[in-house]
Amino acid sequence: MEIKAEDIKVSFQAKQVLRGISLNASKKEFVGIIGPNGSGKSTLLKCIYRTLKPDCGAVYLDGLELERMSVKSSAKKMAVVAQHNYYNFDFSVREVVLMGRSPHKKMLERDTAEDFRIVEEALRTVQMEAFADRSFSTLSGGEQQRVILARALAQQTQALILDEPTNHLDITHQLRLLELVKGLNVTVLSAIHDLNLAAAFCDRIYVMQDGRIVSCGTPKEVLTPELIREIYQVDAEIVRDSKGNMHILYT
Repeated sequence: MEIKAEDIKVSFQAKQVLRGISLNASKKEFVGIIGPNGSGKSTLLKCIYRTLKPDCGAVYLDGLELERMSVKSSAKKMAVVAQHNYYNFDFSVREVVLMGRSPHKKMLERDTAEDFRIVEEALRTVQMEAFADRSFSTLSGGEQQRVILARALAQQTQALILDEPTNHLDITHQLRLLELVKGLNVTVLSAIHDLNLAAAFCDRIYVMQDGRIVSCGTPKEVLTPELIREIYQVDAEIVRDSKGNMHILYT
């Protein structure tokens, strides 16, 4: 599925946060969004996954304008792993993941054996099956993030929106999560904090600064010492390991 944003603008009071953002993620492409804190990454993603309405501009899923789609229809196409996940009630892990099945169900329709099979498979995929009966609120931040990914997997969509998905995860689970997402063979649009993870997993990268896109291209094209110095005000060196993979060393 293709995700496209055109001329997205957002202002909060007198401050313009997004200044006409346009981007696209082609079918089965892993697209990263990088930039310093406050550059507008999360605000842009919130416009794409419908928790924030832009002042102007439009988002399209496979050429269909998001604003003209029902929330349920878009939820069948696009799942979200957000940074912060709070629930007012004490749900179990299994109940949280079952929420991913709701776009596929009619009002008041009960969960089926197939729903539970999909949920158990999603929990196994993120290695959280042993926690199924635990209260979600008792989990660590990293464990909660893996459960939210399982919920997105249970939604069975052709696109994933990830807002800094490796927050709270140790290095092992950072790599496992992104390897898992990369192997799903779906369209991925993700804000990523760690430039080395962006280099390792993204097909293309958009760079944001002050609510604008300032660069776009492959990791090799975008992640240069010059751009890193301009955007992050740090010096860096790009090196290659024995397998030819690029790594960023901050000097």
